Amino acid sequence: MLLPVVAGVDGSAESLAAAAWAAREARRRGQWLHLVHVWDRHPRQEHEMTGAAQRHLARRALRQAEERVRVECPDVRISDEQMEGPATAVLSKAADQADMIVLGSRGLSGFTGFLVGSVALGVVAKATRPVVLVRAGEVGSDEHVPTDDGDTSTDTGYRDVVLAVDLADACDEVIEFAFEAALLRHARLRAVHAWHAPGPLGLGAGDIGLVDDPWRGEEWLGFLKAVLQPWREKYPDVEVLETVVEDKPTTALVRASTGAGLLVVGHRLDERPVGPRTGPVTHAAIHHVGCPVAVVPHV
Repeated sequence: MLLPVVAGVDGSAESLAAAAWAAREARRRGQWLHLVHVWDRHPRQEHEMTGAAQRHLARRALRQAEERVRVECPDVRISDEQMEGPATAVLSKAADQADMIVLGSRGLSGFTGFLVGSVALGVVAKATRPVVLVRAGEVGSDEHVPTDDGDTSTDTGYRDVVLAVDLADACDEVIEFAFEAALLRHARLRAVHAWHAPGPLGLGAGDIGLVDDPWRGEEWLGFLKAVLQPWREKYPDVEVLETVVEDKPTTALVRASTGAGLLVVGHRLDERPVGPRTGPVTHAAIHHVGCPVAVVPHV
Protein backbone atom coordinates (compact mmCIF):
# COMPACT_ATOMS: atom_id res chain seq x y z
CA MET A 1 0.00 0.00 0.00
CA LEU A 2 1.30 3.42 -0.98
CA LEU A 3 1.65 5.55 2.15
CA PRO A 4 1.01 9.30 2.05
CA VAL A 5 3.24 12.20 2.90
CA VAL A 6 1.56 13.81 5.93
CA ALA A 7 1.77 17.49 6.84
CA GLY A 8 0.61 18.89 10.16
CA VAL A 9 -1.06 22.28 9.69
CA ASP A 10 -2.38 24.87 12.13
CA GLY A 11 -2.70 28.01 10.00
CA SER A 12 0.71 29.40 10.93
CA ALA A 13 3.23 30.57 8.33
CA GLU A 14 5.59 27.74 9.20
CA SER A 15 2.89 25.08 8.82
CA LEU A 16 1.91 26.49 5.42
CA ALA A 17 5.54 26.26 4.32
CA ALA A 18 5.64 22.70 5.64
CA ALA A 19 2.49 21.79 3.69
CA ALA A 20 3.98 23.20 0.48
CA TRP A 21 7.27 21.33 1.04
CA ALA A 22 5.32 18.13 1.74
CA ALA A 23 3.36 18.59 -1.49
CA ARG A 24 6.55 18.98 -3.52
CA GLU A 25 7.97 15.87 -1.87
CA ALA A 26 4.77 13.91 -2.51
CA ARG A 27 4.97 14.91 -6.18
CA ARG A 28 8.61 13.80 -6.37
CA ARG A 29 7.73 10.44 -4.82
CA GLY A 30 4.50 9.89 -6.75
CA GLN A 31 2.49 9.83 -3.53
CA TRP A 32 -0.51 11.66 -2.18
CA LEU A 33 -0.57 14.39 0.45
CA HIS A 34 -2.58 14.10 3.64
CA LEU A 35 -3.13 17.33 5.61
CA VAL A 36 -3.83 16.92 9.32
CA HIS A 37 -5.05 19.52 11.81
CA VAL A 38 -5.11 18.59 15.50
CA TRP A 39 -7.12 20.40 18.12
CA ASP A 40 -7.23 19.55 21.79
CA ARG A 41 -10.36 20.24 23.81
CA HIS A 42 -9.53 21.61 27.23
CA PRO A 43 -11.19 19.61 30.05
CA ARG A 44 -12.96 22.74 31.26
CA GLN A 45 -14.11 23.76 27.79
CA GLU A 46 -16.98 21.38 27.18
CA HIS A 47 -19.33 24.04 25.85
CA GLU A 48 -20.79 23.17 22.45
CA MET A 49 -19.82 26.56 21.02
CA THR A 50 -16.19 25.93 21.92
CA GLY A 51 -16.15 22.73 19.89
CA ALA A 52 -17.86 24.47 16.98
CA ALA A 53 -15.27 27.26 17.04
CA GLN A 54 -12.41 24.77 17.07
CA ARG A 55 -13.87 22.89 14.13
CA HIS A 56 -14.25 26.17 12.25
CA LEU A 57 -10.60 27.06 12.90
CA ALA A 58 -9.57 23.57 11.82
CA ARG A 59 -11.47 23.85 8.54
CA ARG A 60 -9.92 27.27 7.90
CA ALA A 61 -6.40 26.01 8.58
CA LEU A 62 -6.89 23.04 6.27
CA ARG A 63 -8.40 25.25 3.56
CA GLN A 64 -5.48 27.69 3.75
CA ALA A 65 -2.98 24.85 3.49
CA GLU A 66 -4.80 23.31 0.52
CA GLU A 67 -4.90 26.67 -1.27
CA ARG A 68 -1.15 27.08 -0.73
CA VAL A 69 -0.51 23.58 -2.05
CA ARG A 70 -2.71 24.05 -5.12
CA VAL A 71 -0.66 27.06 -6.17
CA GLU A 72 2.61 25.13 -6.13
CA CYS A 73 1.50 21.58 -6.92
CA PRO A 74 -1.90 21.60 -8.62
CA ASP A 75 -1.51 17.99 -9.73
CA VAL A 76 -0.92 16.46 -6.28
CA ARG A 77 -3.79 14.43 -4.82
CA ILE A 78 -4.83 15.83 -1.43
CA SER A 79 -6.87 14.54 1.48
CA ASP A 80 -7.39 16.18 4.84
CA GLU A 81 -8.47 15.29 8.33
CA GLN A 82 -9.38 16.97 11.61
CA MET A 83 -8.22 15.10 14.68
CA GLU A 84 -8.78 15.70 18.36
CA GLY A 85 -6.35 14.98 21.18
CA PRO A 86 -2.91 15.91 22.48
CA ALA A 87 -1.05 17.16 19.43
CA THR A 88 2.20 15.27 20.04
CA ALA A 89 0.48 11.92 20.51
CA VAL A 90 -1.90 12.38 17.57
CA LEU A 91 0.78 13.57 15.15
CA SER A 92 3.18 10.81 16.24
CA LYS A 93 0.50 8.23 15.47
CA ALA A 94 -0.20 9.90 12.12
CA ALA A 95 3.52 9.80 11.34
CA ASP A 96 3.70 6.08 12.04
CA GLN A 97 1.06 5.50 9.35
CA ALA A 98 2.79 7.68 6.75
CA ASP A 99 5.84 7.61 4.53
CA MET A 100 6.97 10.70 6.43
CA ILE A 101 5.49 13.61 8.33
CA VAL A 102 6.37 17.25 7.67
CA LEU A 103 6.02 19.87 10.40
CA GLY A 104 6.73 23.57 10.61
CA SER A 105 9.23 25.18 12.96
CA ARG A 106 9.12 28.83 13.95
CA GLY A 107 12.07 30.36 12.11
CA LEU A 108 14.32 32.86 13.81
CA SER A 109 16.09 35.60 11.91
CA GLY A 110 19.44 35.16 10.17
CA PHE A 111 21.63 32.17 10.90
CA THR A 112 20.12 31.27 14.26
CA GLY A 113 17.85 28.68 12.69
CA PHE A 114 14.88 26.99 14.30
CA LEU A 115 12.90 27.79 17.38
CA VAL A 116 11.34 24.38 17.73
CA GLY A 117 8.17 23.95 19.74
CA SER A 118 7.47 21.15 22.18
CA VAL A 119 5.07 19.44 19.77
CA ALA A 120 7.66 19.16 16.99
CA LEU A 121 10.31 17.94 19.42
CA GLY A 122 7.90 15.41 20.85
CA VAL A 123 7.04 14.02 17.41
CA VAL A 124 10.73 13.81 16.47
CA ALA A 125 11.43 11.89 19.67
CA LYS A 126 8.54 9.42 19.33
CA ALA A 127 7.79 8.92 15.62
CA THR A 128 8.95 5.69 14.00
CA ARG A 129 8.92 7.27 10.53
CA PRO A 130 10.99 10.19 9.20
CA VAL A 131 10.05 13.67 10.42
CA VAL A 132 10.94 16.70 8.29
CA LEU A 133 11.07 20.14 9.91
CA VAL A 134 10.57 23.18 7.70
CA ARG A 135 11.03 26.80 8.71
CA ALA A 136 8.63 29.61 7.87
CA GLY A 137 9.44 31.35 4.61
CA GLU A 138 10.73 28.22 2.86
CA VAL A 139 9.63 28.24 -0.80
CA GLY A 140 10.20 25.95 -3.74
CA SER A 141 13.06 27.98 -5.22
CA ASP A 142 15.01 27.60 -1.96
CA GLU A 143 15.59 23.95 -2.90
CA HIS A 144 17.36 24.98 -6.10
CA VAL A 145 20.74 26.54 -6.79
CA PRO A 146 20.62 30.22 -7.78
CA THR A 147 20.84 31.28 -11.41
CA ASP A 148 24.08 32.64 -12.82
CA ASP A 149 23.01 36.18 -11.95
CA GLY A 150 22.10 35.19 -8.39
CA ASP A 151 18.32 35.11 -8.77
CA THR A 152 16.13 32.35 -7.33
CA SER A 153 14.46 29.91 -9.69
CA THR A 154 12.83 26.50 -9.74
CA ASP A 155 14.31 25.83 -13.19
CA THR A 156 17.86 25.27 -11.95
CA GLY A 157 19.25 22.08 -10.41
CA TYR A 158 18.66 21.10 -6.82
CA ARG A 159 20.97 22.06 -4.00
CA ASP A 160 23.00 19.34 -2.27
CA VAL A 161 21.47 16.83 0.11
CA VAL A 162 23.72 16.64 3.17
CA LEU A 163 23.95 13.39 5.13
CA ALA A 164 25.35 13.30 8.65
CA VAL A 165 27.23 10.02 9.12
CA ASP A 166 28.33 8.72 12.51
CA LEU A 167 30.84 6.02 11.59
CA ALA A 168 30.51 4.53 15.05
CA ASP A 169 26.80 4.00 14.43
CA ALA A 170 26.16 4.17 10.68
CA CYS A 171 22.52 3.22 10.08
CA ASP A 172 21.08 1.87 6.86
CA GLU A 173 17.74 3.64 7.32
CA VAL A 174 19.36 7.06 7.51
CA ILE A 175 21.75 6.47 4.61
CA GLU A 176 19.04 5.04 2.37
CA PHE A 177 16.73 7.99 3.02
CA ALA A 178 19.49 10.42 2.01
CA PHE A 179 20.40 8.51 -1.16
CA GLU A 180 16.74 8.27 -2.15
CA ALA A 181 16.23 12.01 -1.55
CA ALA A 182 19.27 12.82 -3.69
CA LEU A 183 18.13 10.47 -6.45
CA LEU A 184 14.64 12.00 -6.58
CA ARG A 185 16.16 15.47 -6.90
CA HIS A 186 19.04 14.53 -9.23
CA ALA A 187 21.12 16.26 -6.57
CA ARG A 188 24.60 15.64 -5.24
CA LEU A 189 24.82 13.84 -1.91
CA ARG A 190 27.39 15.23 0.50
CA ALA A 191 28.18 12.76 3.27
CA VAL A 192 29.82 14.42 6.27
CA HIS A 193 31.60 12.82 9.21
CA ALA A 194 33.18 14.86 11.97
CA TRP A 195 35.99 13.48 14.08
CA HIS A 196 37.86 14.88 17.03
CA ALA A 197 41.43 13.93 17.90
CA PRO A 198 41.61 12.42 21.40
CA GLY A 199 43.67 14.29 23.94
CA PRO A 200 45.95 12.56 26.42
CA LEU A 201 43.06 12.18 28.84
CA GLY A 202 40.94 10.57 26.11
CA LEU A 203 43.29 7.67 25.50
CA GLY A 204 42.54 4.39 27.18
CA ALA A 205 44.91 2.31 29.26
CA GLY A 206 47.78 1.17 27.09
CA ASP A 207 46.77 3.37 24.12
CA ILE A 208 49.44 5.48 22.46
CA GLY A 209 48.57 8.47 20.30
CA LEU A 210 50.96 7.82 17.40
CA VAL A 211 48.85 8.73 14.35
CA ASP A 212 49.33 12.30 13.15
CA ASP A 213 46.14 14.27 12.47
CA PRO A 214 46.47 14.31 8.64
CA TRP A 215 46.81 10.53 8.59
CA ARG A 216 43.93 10.15 11.02
CA GLY A 217 41.73 12.25 8.71
CA GLU A 218 42.64 10.06 5.73
CA GLU A 219 41.83 6.99 7.77
CA TRP A 220 38.37 8.31 8.64
CA LEU A 221 37.79 9.20 4.99
CA GLY A 222 38.66 5.64 4.03
CA PHE A 223 36.16 4.31 6.58
CA LEU A 224 33.46 6.66 5.28
CA LYS A 225 34.01 5.60 1.67
CA ALA A 226 33.88 1.95 2.67
CA VAL A 227 30.57 2.42 4.51
CA LEU A 228 29.00 4.21 1.54
CA GLN A 229 30.38 1.93 -1.20
CA PRO A 230 27.40 -0.51 -1.16
CA TRP A 231 25.05 2.46 -1.45
CA ARG A 232 27.04 3.92 -4.34
CA GLU A 233 26.53 0.60 -6.11
CA LYS A 234 22.81 0.55 -5.31
CA TYR A 235 22.38 4.18 -6.43
CA PRO A 236 24.87 4.55 -9.32
CA ASP A 237 23.16 7.70 -10.61
CA VAL A 238 23.77 9.64 -7.37
CA GLU A 239 26.93 11.74 -7.27
CA VAL A 240 28.50 11.36 -3.84
CA LEU A 241 31.05 13.58 -2.15
CA GLU A 242 32.52 12.23 1.09
CA THR A 243 33.88 14.78 3.55
CA VAL A 244 35.54 14.33 6.92
CA VAL A 245 36.36 17.28 9.14
CA GLU A 246 38.16 17.60 12.44
CA ASP A 247 35.53 19.42 14.45
CA LYS A 248 32.64 18.93 16.81
CA PRO A 249 29.81 17.14 14.97
CA THR A 250 27.31 19.85 15.84
CA THR A 251 29.52 22.63 14.47
CA ALA A 252 30.48 20.65 11.39
CA LEU A 253 26.86 19.94 10.45
CA VAL A 254 25.73 23.54 10.78
CA ARG A 255 28.58 24.62 8.51
CA ALA A 256 28.10 21.80 6.01
CA SER A 257 24.39 22.57 5.70
CA THR A 258 24.95 26.17 4.64
CA GLY A 259 23.58 26.37 1.12
CA ALA A 260 22.14 22.84 1.20
CA GLY A 261 18.62 21.92 0.17
CA LEU A 262 18.11 19.23 2.81
CA LEU A 263 19.97 17.86 5.82
CA VAL A 264 19.44 14.22 6.82
CA VAL A 265 20.27 13.14 10.36
CA GLY A 266 19.49 10.05 12.38
CA HIS A 267 17.69 9.64 15.67
CA ARG A 268 18.02 6.50 17.76
CA LEU A 269 14.68 5.38 19.16
CA ASP A 270 14.77 4.91 22.89
CA GLU A 271 12.95 1.81 24.04
CA ARG A 272 11.68 3.71 27.06
CA PRO A 273 11.62 7.39 26.05
CA VAL A 274 11.26 9.95 28.81
CA GLY A 275 10.02 13.21 27.37
CA PRO A 276 10.99 14.77 24.04
CA ARG A 277 14.58 13.52 23.95
CA THR A 278 16.95 13.70 21.00
CA GLY A 279 20.68 13.24 20.77
CA PRO A 280 22.96 16.29 20.88
CA VAL A 281 23.75 16.26 17.15
CA THR A 282 20.11 15.96 16.12
CA HIS A 283 19.15 18.55 18.71
CA ALA A 284 21.69 21.02 17.33
CA ALA A 285 20.67 20.34 13.73
CA ILE A 286 16.97 20.99 14.23
CA HIS A 287 17.67 24.15 16.20
CA HIS A 288 20.43 25.78 14.19
CA VAL A 289 20.32 24.59 10.57
CA GLY A 290 18.50 26.86 8.14
CA CYS A 291 17.45 24.34 5.49
CA PRO A 292 14.77 21.66 5.99
CA VAL A 293 15.97 18.89 8.30
CA ALA A 294 14.89 15.26 7.91
CA VAL A 295 15.21 13.28 11.13
CA VAL A 296 15.21 9.55 10.35
CA PRO A 297 14.57 7.19 13.27
CA HIS A 298 16.45 3.95 13.70
CA VAL A 299 16.91 1.29 16.35
